[in-house]
Amino acid sequence: MKLYLGLQFFFPVFEWGPQYNLKLLRPDIISGLTIASLAIPQGISYAKLANLPPIVGLYSSFVPPLIYSVLGSSRHLAVGPVSIASLVMGTMLSEVVSYTEQPILYLQLAFTATLFAGVFQASLGFFRLGFIIDFLSKATLVGFMAGAAVIVSLQQLKGLLGMVHFTSKMQIVPVLSSVFQHKDEWSWQTIVMGMCFLAFLLTTRQISTRNPKFFWLSAASPLASVVLSTLVVACLKSKAHGIQTIGHLPKGLNPPSMNMLYLSGPYLPLAIKTGIVSGILALTEGIAVGRTFAALKNYQVDGNKEMMAIGLMNMAGSCSSCYVTTGSFSRSAVNYNAGAQTVVSNIIMATAVLITLLFLMPLFYYTPIVILAAIIITAVIGLIDYQAALRLWKVDKLDFLACLCSFFGVLFISVPLGLAIAVGVSVFKILLHVTRPNTGVLGNIPGTQVYQNMNRYRTAVRIPSFLILAIEAPIYFANSTYLQERILRWIRKEEERIEANQETAIKCVIIDMTAVSSIDSSGIDTICELRKTLDKRSLKLVLANPGGNVMEKLHESNALEGFGLNGIYLTVSEAVADISSLWKTETELPI
Repeated sequence: MKLYLGLQFFFPVFEWGPQYNLKLLRPDIISGLTIASLAIPQGISYAKLANLPPIVGLYSSFVPPLIYSVLGSSRHLAVGPVSIASLVMGTMLSEVVSYTEQPILYLQLAFTATLFAGVFQASLGFFRLGFIIDFLSKATLVGFMAGAAVIVSLQQLKGLLGMVHFTSKMQIVPVLSSVFQHKDEWSWQTIVMGMCFLAFLLTTRQISTRNPKFFWLSAASPLASVVLSTLVVACLKSKAHGIQTIGHLPKGLNPPSMNMLYLSGPYLPLAIKTGIVSGILALTEGIAVGRTFAALKNYQVDGNKEMMAIGLMNMAGSCSSCYVTTGSFSRSAVNYNAGAQTVVSNIIMATAVLITLLFLMPLFYYTPIVILAAIIITAVIGLIDYQAALRLWKVDKLDFLACLCSFFGVLFISVPLGLAIAVGVSVFKILLHVTRPNTGVLGNIPGTQVYQNMNRYRTAVRIPSFLILAIEAPIYFANSTYLQERILRWIRKEEERIEANQETAIKCVIIDMTAVSSIDSSGIDTICELRKTLDKRSLKLVLANPGGNVMEKLHESNALEGFGLNGIYLTVSEAVADISSLWKTETELPI
């Protein structure tokens, strides 16, 4: 029994497999064939985006989905090449090695980068270090994907215009310069065909977006475009000499590539760096997509299992002529809308790709490259989420800054450096929140015992003789000095306000510690020093509602002894009532 439970844990197929039946098979077959119609043209297109032979994109749509079907915990994740990972791999490798000049070395580095991506991904899951990918915040990814989408779309101008000479750089200025420097290479036949099919693809995408019932339109349109354009070029042949085609693609299963792994030499650091960066992005997209559809269907996706599953399938893929793969949002959305019930839909898709590899490869000989460019543009244009950027501006200006840094970094510097800048801004934001936590003055909501921030609640009123402050963060060595200075500034500001308005002087400072989840030795020392400083100024310091962990540390450090019986309270209202009563009693005592 324990062995079987262990197998279920490491191989989720043993969990759903025994309950699988023919009732589930029919929707899975429909879903699998539907996503295959999208995966085949996308696989070829994304391989081109990674500067790899088109056949590698099909190889990557065959083996990894089969591995994921055994190890993955998501029922709707459709596995294969994705635009972001393809772009990053192609950009980082092409900056050092050119595929046209050194094709064998480029393939070796691509497969090796895929191996290291898989090792890194699986290690994160095995050691439960998934929090590392959380540094890629939503704001960072919004800007990064938008910048990448713009660069990818501009790069496809080579295919849309029928150009032969084009820059390998991925910055916006060199790309646009390259377009206009070689205007004599523009082909009107290619431009007409490209614009027609691009309009067709964008129209079907728009229809499917507005009416999800017609999801099959956007799913089938890439394959339909490939078939129609191939037929047009095949019929015209000699008259279509201005349109570049894919040409010969080898038939057969994935050849082994273990002997092509580049495990020593001067380019090994490049392969490792490329693998880690593309692996992080692939993992982020895969887990995000899996969790999205799991939430819609009310089931759980284990993040650590997903990391190991995606990592192991990339490790296996690196040995079978595949490059970095993960769960694709567009294919997973089609899979979900088509009614997929289990990961068997991935097996059906892989079977369809297998049939294509074995029997249908000659049919792609006349497929025009311009169609691949149109498919890529249609796929990546959905990554530009301007509404999310507007929300960031309204909600958090620092998040919006991270978004802009990521966007312009990708456009004008490079894809990896743009991502690094954005992550740096996100980390800076975290440090800023840790070292400069929020504090605020609390006031009483009339008629209640509730105390809230006076900047947020206009009805809240001050209590005479009291200054009530809230600390909204743990107290650590990194922020303890700042908090002490900030509290003293609040006191000075309040004393100036009281003097100006001729109100009752402060006699007690209450610190609401409801949001203080933890405290370290530096924080305890700061609290004790603050109490001594206020004692010298004849001000009483009181702590309200310290949590269990905080109370334990205050007790173990003997800090509670200095506060006495009237120094710690469960709530702010209790502290105000008890201390007010104590003052009243003291004034009523006979002299």
